[in-house]
Amino acid sequence: MMKNLVYIFSFLFLLSACGGKEKKVSEKQTTPTVSNNGTTISFPDAESIAFFKTEKISSRNIEAELNAPGKIAATVLPSGEGASQNIILFDNSELAGNYTQLIQHQINISQIQNINIKQKQLELGRTKDLHLHGAATGQDLLNAQTALSMEQTNLANEKAALIEHETKLKSGGFNPEVLRKAKAGTAFIICDIPENQISKIKEGQSCNITFTAFPNEKFTGKIDAIADMVDNATRMVKVRISVNNATSKLKSGMFANISFGLSEGNFISISENSLVTVQGKNYVFVKKSSTEFERKEIQTGQQIGDKIIVFSGLNNGEEIAIEGVMQLKGLSFGY
Repeated sequence: MMKNLVYIFSFLFLLSACGGKEKKVSEKQTTPTVSNNGTTISFPDAESIAFFKTEKISSRNIEAELNAPGKIAATVLPSGEGASQNIILFDNSELAGNYTQLIQHQINISQIQNINIKQKQLELGRTKDLHLHGAATGQDLLNAQTALSMEQTNLANEKAALIEHETKLKSGGFNPEVLRKAKAGTAFIICDIPENQISKIKEGQSCNITFTAFPNEKFTGKIDAIADMVDNATRMVKVRISVNNATSKLKSGMFANISFGLSEGNFISISENSLVTVQGKNYVFVKKSSTEFERKEIQTGQQIGDKIIVFSGLNNGEEIAIEGVMQLKGLSFGY
């Protein structure tokens, strides 16, 4: 009897051992192998890799739209009083004050240069002649010289004040000379563009505009100027756009959205879902065979929509993972 029990337990033990071995073999068949410091991920069969959806990449001309919020900063209206210049209605009262004072300083400069100084120069010339012939005293000559010097000082002060107001207008996106020559029926929009996008737009370029007040209408504008300075805090650059406002339906202060059509060039682009970033470096997983993925480091550019431009690291025709990427990341980097 005891001998039979020994045989039975021995048989059960063998069955258990065999079962354990079969289980280990089964696990080995379904577990991927990671090698080359996580660069290569190999799967036992093609069925295991079917979980990861891929797409084939190729270079193409990338076109996109750069959108920026903006606002009508000024409108130009004809003067009803027959003034030599049109009326500029600013959204910003400070800019309005700067423009008004700038115009006044221009008038003052013209008065001083063309009338006051010339008159004082003539008076000084006559006084010198009289002094030379004994008909004027030294004090008369000194007074004439002082009067001319005062006008020249006034001119310098007016020019300094002019520069101050001109600088403030330019920092707000306006060139005073453009405002002075602006035609009635024009609206000026100011928008801010990121510093890294400025190279993609240029003066004279057309753009599409929609206004919050008229959501179902589209307007076409033209880039008049790109500011000469970058905001230190926001790293934005002001762009001035002019749009026809002959109907006067556009008002200062109205909000707008501006779209700039951009052509990025001929580049490889990848889905944003395919990219993983680890310690500041960008990677994708390239399908090398029916059972293997390879991790590749890439250099990327800007994102346009759901696509990211790739400058280097990938070749045309390669197939990269776009689904299951986080699982591949976990296998490759161990987390």
